[in-house]
Amino acid sequence: MNVSLQQLKVFVAVARERSFTRAAREFDLTQSAISRCVRELEDAVELKLFDRTTRQVELTNAGASLERRIARLLDEIELTLLEERAAYDGHTGVVLFASNPVLSTGWVPRALAQCASVYPELVVSVKDQPQCSVLASVEQGEVDFGAVCVTAPVDSPLLHAQVLFTTPLHAVLPSVHPLAQDDSIEWHALRDCPLITLNADTGVRAALEPVLAANELKRRPMQELGHVAAVARMVELGLGVGVLPVDAHWPSPGASLVSRPLVPEATLTTVLVHRRNRSLRPNAAAAWAQFVASTTGHAEEVPAAAFDRCAASQPHNVLLKELHDGYPVRPQAT
Repeated sequence: MNVSLQQLKVFVAVARERSFTRAAREFDLTQSAISRCVRELEDAVELKLFDRTTRQVELTNAGASLERRIARLLDEIELTLLEERAAYDGHTGVVLFASNPVLSTGWVPRALAQCASVYPELVVSVKDQPQCSVLASVEQGEVDFGAVCVTAPVDSPLLHAQVLFTTPLHAVLPSVHPLAQDDSIEWHALRDCPLITLNADTGVRAALEPVLAANELKRRPMQELGHVAAVARMVELGLGVGVLPVDAHWPSPGASLVSRPLVPEATLTTVLVHRRNRSLRPNAAAAWAQFVASTTGHAEEVPAAAFDRCAASQPHNVLLKELHDGYPVRPQAT
């Protein structure tokens, strides 16, 4: 059966108007073209749909039954197309974005505010997930794009990434702590301190592991928590020294604590990721641009195939590797 959408629209118009002439005006066609379209539909479905006389056009029983169903289906198709068109105008609709919960309490709200100020009718729905789940959701098309924190940008056959910002790791401690008197703290100075940091779901573990090993801190007692506030509270209560990413993009540890940069420097990089070789919908592309604009404005494209080492702590099979030309991802041991 070869039936076109145009034939069905013409049939519904003739059934509604009970006139080939009035239906022809609606489609800006000749009456003979409308008659031919209806005749071709009748031939295709092998049913007589209208009883025609010189004075009137009436639906047959089969035509009346078909008209009730087809009219409703055409309305649903039109509504679906209108919704899709709205999603593709770049200024309205819903964009799905995935992020780990720590980013969602730091930089992400500012990105959302930036987007809302430019596109007030565009809704960005945030999905909080562990880091590996963010990458999987982007790969599988469950969200439009996502943000992850890595020791190097993301590269895989399915993902494209753009660097947003790089954050150094700091020691976080009470102002009365002996180490707080220094402008910076060397890693080996933490050998006698219990450490408190963020867990693998935030991407911090991958940044910590090489520097802990290089400074003989691998076997230190270490608490790993899911939120900056939880780390800060434990530090406030004297349970250890915090190790956190600290800059304007991350949640502040709090006014009761101080932070000191750790040397040699270890960093964590935040990137946006979307499906490689698949264009973002225009409204998602508009949101992506505003997320980039909400950072320092120095975002750069990640070169393809720039990495060659898997991160051992990453449960997902996405490659996380060192950028060869100057990307500050691995601390240098002294």
